[in-house]
Amino acid sequence: MNEQALIQLAGIGVLAILSQWIAWWVKLPAILFLLLSGLVLGPVMGWLDPNALFGDLLFPFVSLSVAVILFEGALTLHFDQIRGIGGVVRNLVSVGILVTWLIITVAAHSFAGFSWELAFLFGAVMVVTGPTVIVPLLRTVRPRANVANILRWEGILIDPIGALLAVLVFEFILSGQDSSAINHTLYVFAEVLAIGAIIGALAGYMFGLVLRHHWLPEYLQSVAALIVVFAVFTLSNVFAEESGLLTVMVMGMWLANMRNVDVDDILNFKESLSILLISGLFIILAARVEFAQLQELGWSALAVFLCIQLVARPAKVAIATIGSNLTFRERVLLAWIAPRGIIAAAVTALFALRLQEAGMEQAELLVPMAFIVIIGTVVLQSATSGWLARKLDVAEPDAQGYLIIGANPVAIALAKALGEHGFRSVLADTHWEDIRKARMAGLAVYYGNPVSAHADRFLNLVGLGNMLGCSRRF
Repeated sequence: MNEQALIQLAGIGVLAILSQWIAWWVKLPAILFLLLSGLVLGPVMGWLDPNALFGDLLFPFVSLSVAVILFEGALTLHFDQIRGIGGVVRNLVSVGILVTWLIITVAAHSFAGFSWELAFLFGAVMVVTGPTVIVPLLRTVRPRANVANILRWEGILIDPIGALLAVLVFEFILSGQDSSAINHTLYVFAEVLAIGAIIGALAGYMFGLVLRHHWLPEYLQSVAALIVVFAVFTLSNVFAEESGLLTVMVMGMWLANMRNVDVDDILNFKESLSILLISGLFIILAARVEFAQLQELGWSALAVFLCIQLVARPAKVAIATIGSNLTFRERVLLAWIAPRGIIAAAVTALFALRLQEAGMEQAELLVPMAFIVIIGTVVLQSATSGWLARKLDVAEPDAQGYLIIGANPVAIALAKALGEHGFRSVLADTHWEDIRKARMAGLAVYYGNPVSAHADRFLNLVGLGNMLGCSRRF
């Protein structure tokens, strides 16, 4: 028995890395290959049974994995970046979320027969896209810079915001299961919000002080952050059940926006850990899906997917782009690209397990429905977005722009000359004074090391196919 368990765990790890490598090689989101691997191992071959393998540890494993994933996402949510983005992105992650949520809710209730509570939860989870699925698409589609920037920033911001919405809807559902009294429901709902916000903010502030004053050696900071996430997640759930996800999200956002606190090393560690957890998690979750559940959904799942693709997304983009300077063709491409990804699958699986324990009917259908939407959006949009961008004439013909390493006077002069001839350029430098002068000259800049992990997330390379190095010594 132990030998069989070891073989299964090692097999999951091997397939996880193989799926990630294939995704990198073919430039498609890794979640597609992870879910397909799980489906093959579980319902197709019957080789992997997560319930038998993990037993009572399955739910804690999923819970802690989702907590780490959400914490890592919240660490990237900086309030100054929200204030600096365009009106279209603000609309997409605010009123656009509400539009998408309501349309998907009605579709899940009408076509799949979900109860209104379950439909509202499914709609809340399915509003997210995420950079893990958007970025690979942008690399192959190569749309115009303004379209790519909108999609990229929407993916970065909508993950934690959408997950927070799902957490609140989930808590509202659970608070209404024990009593029909509206006062009790509102009390439990407020309790979850208060405990999640207070413990998350307090943990974020205290750990931020530890980092700011270097009370921990650097080699312990990332591991300590992981243990603190586990601890506050558990502590919050002790005081108010299922408030832990809100707690870790508040903690992550607090740390990300606390002054004089460097979280880059922690974020890099969490990204590596998230890849490991995500890869294993989705193989395991996909292996739990039964073909009987897919058959029960039948054509209704296809109807929900088409409604998300052809109604919810276009309606969201139409409302979010009112008054913008985007062309009609650019809006069409925006309305087509919105693949679902990591957060959608992870949060759906967690809530489905919890609702099944609470005895809610049809809760077991949440995961297969989510997987159908994820696979459908990733496959359809990966196969057609490049063709559509070229057909609409909103794709970059060639990556002819320049990444200029350095922001000294020579680099600034080069960037201005390139701009006069129609070439996009971005200046990257670690010297703030040079970056400030380049920004004041109206040039696109990146402050930091262009080969750092931070640059992987925030340096926009869309349309840049060339590099120039300009030393500060000339």
